[in-house]
Amino acid sequence: MQQIPNRIGKRPRVQPHADFVEREDGFYLYLDMPGVEKEKLHLDIENDKLSVQAKSDFGLTSGERVHSMEFGEVEYFARFEVSELVDKQKVSAKFENGVLTIYLPKRKEAPPKRIKIEVL
Repeated sequence: MQQIPNRIGKRPRVQPHADFVEREDGFYLYLDMPGVEKEKLHLDIENDKLSVQAKSDFGLTSGERVHSMEFGEVEYFARFEVSELVDKQKVSAKFENGVLTIYLPKRKEAPPKRIKIEVL
């Protein structure tokens, strides 16, 4: 996980590990975000930018001493450029076992159009 230097309150802001795969039907983006609950996950597309934001909660109880913590309470944030090849109206996502899968379907190309020529 790449540490991004700024913080949001007490939570460090980190960029989740990501895999980007192209298949015949579209693009798949897989983001690893352990500890995130669906209710604290937000996905937006605006001006050809895909933004993912989430918060993880690994609350410590009183009396616990942390000896090592590699992914505690963090804010995940990632932004991606969305290609003109993507049909932005049909983007979908699912979140399962700490992995966000975003499906970015390829836009259907308009079939060639024959233009009728009028004789004057």
